[in-house]
Amino acid sequence: MPDIIQLLPDSVANQIAAGEVVQRPASVLKELVENAIDAGSAKIQVILKDAGKTLIQVIDNGCGMSENDARMCFERHATSKIRKALDLFDIRTMGFRGEAMAAISAIASVELKSKKSGSELGTMIRISGSKVESQEPISCQNGTNIAVKNLFYNVPVRRKFLKSNSTELKYLMEEFQHIALGFSEIEMHLIHNDVAIYQLPASKIYNRILNILGKSASQSLVPIQSETNLGHIKGYVGKPEHARKSPGEQFFFVNNRFMKHPFFYKAVMSAYEQILPQGMIPSFFIYFDVDPATIDINIHPTKTEIKFENERDLWMILKATIKEGLGKHNLAPTLDFNQEQLFDIPMLKKGETVEPPTIKVNPGYNPFHVDQSYNPSLERPSRTEYHSKAVDQDWQKLYTGFEKTEPTPDAQLNVGFQPEESPVQQTMNHSGTGENNRFFQVKGRYILTAVKSGLMLIDQKRAHERILYDEYIYKLGAHSGNGQKLLYPQKVEFNTLDAELFRSLVSEVNRLG
Repeated sequence: MPDIIQLLPDSVANQIAAGEVVQRPASVLKELVENAIDAGSAKIQVILKDAGKTLIQVIDNGCGMSENDARMCFERHATSKIRKALDLFDIRTMGFRGEAMAAISAIASVELKSKKSGSELGTMIRISGSKVESQEPISCQNGTNIAVKNLFYNVPVRRKFLKSNSTELKYLMEEFQHIALGFSEIEMHLIHNDVAIYQLPASKIYNRILNILGKSASQSLVPIQSETNLGHIKGYVGKPEHARKSPGEQFFFVNNRFMKHPFFYKAVMSAYEQILPQGMIPSFFIYFDVDPATIDINIHPTKTEIKFENERDLWMILKATIKEGLGKHNLAPTLDFNQEQLFDIPMLKKGETVEPPTIKVNPGYNPFHVDQSYNPSLERPSRTEYHSKAVDQDWQKLYTGFEKTEPTPDAQLNVGFQPEESPVQQTMNHSGTGENNRFFQVKGRYILTAVKSGLMLIDQKRAHERILYDEYIYKLGAHSGNGQKLLYPQKVEFNTLDAELFRSLVSEVNRLG
């Protein structure tokens, strides 16, 4: 029987390896921009076409590459970042594996122009499907200009599984945000279909956050900072009143690299205990600066999952740092040990003495003696009777003005959503039965009503969302949404990411009315 195990061609092996490195256009953007950062760039420009499916171009003013380096960068495991295995424990650069360029060139058409400072000419190389098509000297600016065109052109299965342009653009913008927040000292621009999305000048971290989230974020952020032997922690956390139910503004960075760390996320939430409503998520931008030898970056292709040597100690330091930052701005309960007096105790004048307390006793009082002049009509009503009368009065108020009015469908939908002081919240008629049902509101969050099988507890917020959702779906299907113009338009502020999402949904929103 002949041998059946064979070595794969480099082009096939590169396509297989590309599956781990390049999942979507955002992966390409990440690798190219990180290479530009490692090149010492002070300005980086990213140009996109069709959410990166047609073009992802990155232009930088970094150190550039020589003719040989420009060709060598497309080989697998070719890198300028490390030389030996021990270098993995002292990584300060963003890239180090030497796989990204080989993977990208295997599933796209790539054109690279690069020139080193001091060189008269640069070099241009074109490569598609891991095959070099041409390489020639050209005149160009210092730095590197790399364009990735027609992503997954030779892997139609992968291209078929890409999402819509709006979804892929969302991932691209999120990846750009991660890098821009990690390197605020670098000027960065993002352009999509000839429209400028981000224009971020070089600035401090705080200003970079405001440039991305909007100026309104300045009222919701609190600075934090601590320095220990294990590392430095700094950044900004959101005030509790500005917390949101949906995630999206939670960022961890270690040595300027964005990371996902569920363990540290729990430390943040623990610091907000008792000051944050249940289900709410605060914003935070937290930066760790630690010794590279104490972390392991090389455990995931995207380098976003990172192991820490002193994880538990950093957890406690992070929690204490956040609590201290919130406490300094009176956003968390604190104990004042410097307060001199808790009570206003009057001072005694000279010669005055303190009299002992006395109790006046009636020696003629008999607890078993019944007063014959007792009048039952003057007896104070019991608590039960008083509560019964109060409920009856509530019912009378509830029915006032509704004896001859039939409830409308819109009124039925809004049952229980307006809290009242009365324990009885609302009543409504079942269509076709004529029987009155009682609805009670519990803690302002739930609606309690009786059904044939017992009691039904309804989450009023989720019920309201479901009613609105069904209404929107009906209007989208029937094209029956009616709009009404405001006399004075209302101004609504979005951050850049939400603004792009809204633009992609304008047609659907207009159909709703």
